[in-house]
Amino acid sequence: MKRIALLSLLLSVPFFIGCKEEVKPKPKVTYEEEDTKVTIKKEAPRVDTTQIKIADLPVHMEGTEYLIHPIGDIRIYGKGSKIYGSSRTNNISYAISNYNRFEITGYFKNLKFQHIDSTALYSLVDKQMQIQKATYLNTVARRQVLVYELVDYDTNHDDKIDDNDIKSLYISDISGRNFQKLSQDMQELIDWNVVEVQNKLYYRTIEDINKNGAFDENDKVHYYYVDLLSAEWEITDYKPVAIIKTESDEVKEIDSTSSK
Repeated sequence: MKRIALLSLLLSVPFFIGCKEEVKPKPKVTYEEEDTKVTIKKEAPRVDTTQIKIADLPVHMEGTEYLIHPIGDIRIYGKGSKIYGSSRTNNISYAISNYNRFEITGYFKNLKFQHIDSTALYSLVDKQMQIQKATYLNTVARRQVLVYELVDYDTNHDDKIDDNDIKSLYISDISGRNFQKLSQDMQELIDWNVVEVQNKLYYRTIEDINKNGAFDENDKVHYYYVDLLSAEWEITDYKPVAIIKTESDEVKEIDSTSSK
């Protein structure tokens, strides 16, 4: 009898293991129950006063007249972490960003700009953000601009601005001025590309149209471009995959654009 009970217990173990609930990814968007339309939380999260601000050494984008100073927080690692590099001491990382000629990547809070003939510093932003990438468009000769991938709002309402929130696309002059958002609120940046022959920046975003908090195949992809030489950087949306049906039920592609 004992053998039968033991055998039953062993056979039941795989069943419970197999029924273990799968961990779902954390949603990038959280909606309030009373929301009747898509909105975002504009209030800034609480500032973590325990973080210590630090700046990386300045970088110079070839062909420009500005130095860029990445600003971020010191990172502290556990005692068991193996850390190598001259910018790390006693389990503390003083490195904020990585620089690769025309691109700065990392997780930093701000960028400060300094003309090479001046000691004055100009801050890119005056509110909480997480800047993940800044790219100098060196192939656009007639205007020097930077394109940014960053997080600007706490879209999942966890009181933090980080890479668990929606990523947005921004642009500015090489001096950090004329800082402007290109992607629409509540739309996640997919990718972007510069078409040099047109001096245009094309980009795609995705909108959570079913409001399930995730970006998936059931959501809507948007297509935009801006003329990089335009003074106002006017945003134009276009529909490369839009289709219409004629009276004879023949499907024809259409190419329509509209300015935002």
